[in-house]
Amino acid sequence: MRAARLLVVASAVAGLASAPSAQERVDQPSGGQPVFRSSVDMVAMAAVVRNKHGRVVASLSREDFEVLDAGSRRPIVDLRTEIAAPASIALLVDSSGSMKIGHALEAARQVASQVLDRLDSSRDEAALLTFDSRLLELQRFTRDYEPVRMRLEDLDAYGTTSLYDAIAQAARTLEPHAGRRRAIVVLTDGADNSSAMTPTEVSAVASSIDVPVYVLAVGATGTQGPLVDLAHWTGGDFFVANDRTQATIGIGRLIDELRHQYVIAFEPAAEAGWRHVEIRARRPGLTVRARTWYLAGY
Repeated sequence: MRAARLLVVASAVAGLASAPSAQERVDQPSGGQPVFRSSVDMVAMAAVVRNKHGRVVASLSREDFEVLDAGSRRPIVDLRTEIAAPASIALLVDSSGSMKIGHALEAARQVASQVLDRLDSSRDEAALLTFDSRLLELQRFTRDYEPVRMRLEDLDAYGTTSLYDAIAQAARTLEPHAGRRRAIVVLTDGADNSSAMTPTEVSAVASSIDVPVYVLAVGATGTQGPLVDLAHWTGGDFFVANDRTQATIGIGRLIDELRHQYVIAFEPAAEAGWRHVEIRARRPGLTVRARTWYLAGY
């Protein structure tokens, strides 16, 4: 395997920063995600809306949404969407020993390559991270996907699995990429036998940065429920990708969502701490998916 840089574990959940703050006007960086600016801190949350047929809905206004903060409605300050916004994708590939079973690692390579095929190198960037009991960065974010593909071939399966710890650390690599559509794409069999962090703690880390986690499960073993919950809590999703058709469907939905996100801004609660939040569509037949927590007062 080529030389790789060992990333430092970011294990503390308490004291994480809340979503980017901003001022009364809304700045729209060229080709980037809206940045909300205000004299008071704002919570900015990405959301995806689908109709009853599963198609993305991209023509809604602020009046079409409502935000429930611990069950109470909170006014929406502003809403923006940008179909052409650039994306930063962290490919997180499981290279632990369990991935030797049933050629799961080779399947993960192929699915990761399919994800790269769907990105636009003129605007989107990708990084390659891998993990067993520790997280390694094999390729930093780049719009040249050839080095990413080359390093995918270097992967070998061995060691114990710290899946949840790796997702938390991967979220931290995306923190500096604000103003872009960000996501972690996890290629794994779903097994975890050595993480120090729980799915709830990991979802808190990802939610504090507003990074959705998308899981493409290859050669899945064991119980997937906690991993499914983690993905949904962050505003991401979980897909089984045991063959090319399943992978194509999952990747298509992932890319579709990155291209059609709404960014909704609202004032946080006065009480400090983690807050449960739900974003709903007022129109019948529409489903909204977004992260379910934010951190107020920090």
